[in-house]
Amino acid sequence: MNNVYLQRNFLCIDLKSFFASCECLERNLNPFSYPLVVASTTQGKGAITLAVTPYLKTLGVKSRGRLYEIPKNIKYTIAKPRMSLYLKKSKEVIKVYLKYVSEDDLHIYSIDECFLDVTDYLKLYKKTDYELALNILKDIKNSTGLYATCGIGPNMLLAKVAMDIEAKHNKDFIAKWTYKDIPTKLWSITPLSKMWGIGTRMEKNLNKLHIYSIKDLANYDKLKLKKRFGILGLELWNHANGIDLSRIINNNTKDKSYSHSQVLFKDYNGNNIKLIINEMVQVIAKRLRDNNKTCQTVHFGISYSKTVGSGFSHQIKLDTPTDNETIIYKACELIFSKFYNDLPIRKVSISCGNLKNKSSIQLNLFNSYNEIIKEDNINKEIDKIKAKFGKNALLKASSLLEDSTIKSRNQKIGGHDL
Repeated sequence: MNNVYLQRNFLCIDLKSFFASCECLERNLNPFSYPLVVASTTQGKGAITLAVTPYLKTLGVKSRGRLYEIPKNIKYTIAKPRMSLYLKKSKEVIKVYLKYVSEDDLHIYSIDECFLDVTDYLKLYKKTDYELALNILKDIKNSTGLYATCGIGPNMLLAKVAMDIEAKHNKDFIAKWTYKDIPTKLWSITPLSKMWGIGTRMEKNLNKLHIYSIKDLANYDKLKLKKRFGILGLELWNHANGIDLSRIINNNTKDKSYSHSQVLFKDYNGNNIKLIINEMVQVIAKRLRDNNKTCQTVHFGISYSKTVGSGFSHQIKLDTPTDNETIIYKACELIFSKFYNDLPIRKVSISCGNLKNKSSIQLNLFNSYNEIIKEDNINKEIDKIKAKFGKNALLKASSLLEDSTIKSRNQKIGGHDL
């Protein structure tokens, strides 16, 4: 096989109607026979349905519609969203995954979806990837009560698309795609927005080029796509041809770093995401101060919503080592402003590496000595108050805004960031 193709064994596992299923479990209800909707009751009939049970989906109810769009003849129960419950259940599922693979081979894509690279485990378990997927899905059901769907592929892309397009229709909720399935299964996808990584806006742009199916995209001149859409054009062409060389990388390197990632419960954009970035920088900067460390490399990444896919990840090397929140935030903001494509955001990752012991204060062109000393002293006092009275004892005014997540996240203890 041409070496442009990755040949591994990836599983992409998604928890079916996750929020709604969690609420049904709490009520001893069957999500496949009970009509339950997860939505905020304070917004009336205009509230967005965050999730609906599989039963309601069989009746044509959308999981991301409005309450008033549900036909009046359908009776249903409304459950108020409880993010603490969903985090708890998600962690239970992650524990199941870690029974089969190490953290190095697990990628948490969202609160209800993960990728597992099981390539190096098949000989150990003496199972095929399909047999192992069956075991894991059964274990999830027995351990947590939740149902899951699974896509299997030789790369992360085909595993994801197999899961999105076919698995939910199969009796065992599993679908396996190989490179041989590209012409018959991948290329037949239409409209384009059904394909992972292509949103409705991109679909319209591609339609203007008379591209209406994944086969049309796969056979289009890739150089013309690159000229029209830049690097994204090449990625679209590669994905249409089933090419994806991505691997699961979890930054467990010898060069220790402090990192923080957050999967968001709704789509963010260029207007409200900076609040989240700022709060995450606060967390990492405090870890640096607590350990008397400074960093000289800031790594920043964004993952877009499931409907769009992809994202970006880049790093900046600072002129001088620092533990200063303002400097770290400015580095993240610089990467964000340069690479953000005005798409819905669902995950933010920040890592501070190239660590050094903090021995002295070094100046740069953007900060005076007095400014740095003043901010350093303020941060130390804030840390003391939080250590004594709790992380939520002292918060910035922005932390009271609706889009802030720091208050709820401060209440978490240990575990994976989600």
